[in-house]
Amino acid sequence: MRIRQQVNLEENMREDSSQYSNTTEKILKAALKVVNEETISGTRMHLIAEHADMVQSNVHYYYKTKEELLEGLQEHVLNEFYTMQEALKRKSKDTLQEQLHVFFQQKKQMITRKRDYDFAELDFIVQSKINPRIQGRFQKAYMEWRDSIREILIRFCPEMGEEEKEMIPYLTVSLLEGASIQMLVDKKDFDADGYFAMAEEMVLKRIESARKA
Repeated sequence: MRIRQQVNLEENMREDSSQYSNTTEKILKAALKVVNEETISGTRMHLIAEHADMVQSNVHYYYKTKEELLEGLQEHVLNEFYTMQEALKRKSKDTLQEQLHVFFQQKKQMITRKRDYDFAELDFIVQSKINPRIQGRFQKAYMEWRDSIREILIRFCPEMGEEEKEMIPYLTVSLLEGASIQMLVDKKDFDADGYFAMAEEMVLKRIESARKA
């Protein structure tokens, strides 16, 4: 009897955990829609509840305040970037060109296929000016982004100078984030394929030049 009760308890705990995860996912997706429609400044809890088809009190059960929910949304957006990047890495060959290509490919997919996530990221960047917690998450995410690129350079280009290993990741991230701004302000005329091809070529040429120096 005790064993059966223990099994039932564990099953109920798993069901509760799954339900909690599904509900928070539903709320965060609703919040993403609201942010894209109203911006972060215009986001309200009752709008998120409407998009999630929930009563507002239930949303507050999972996220006590708007600030807490937005922090969860920022993590959700950053995790989406990371998940896409890791999936592309697993499909790529272990060469300098293909490992670097992952970063350009991931960003292009994000701004062309998941523009709602990309717009939310830009809006969070604006908010980081007045919210130290949001800024701190971006600082950590950008540092990890640059470190990933730097690790590739260290592994494939050990002869490269330390200054180049430090600055090329900054240059690469700036080129990638610049694409998001171009898409936001000039979607009609922005050639994403051409931009990313040229940006990737620029970085690879800079790497090759640095290796010969």
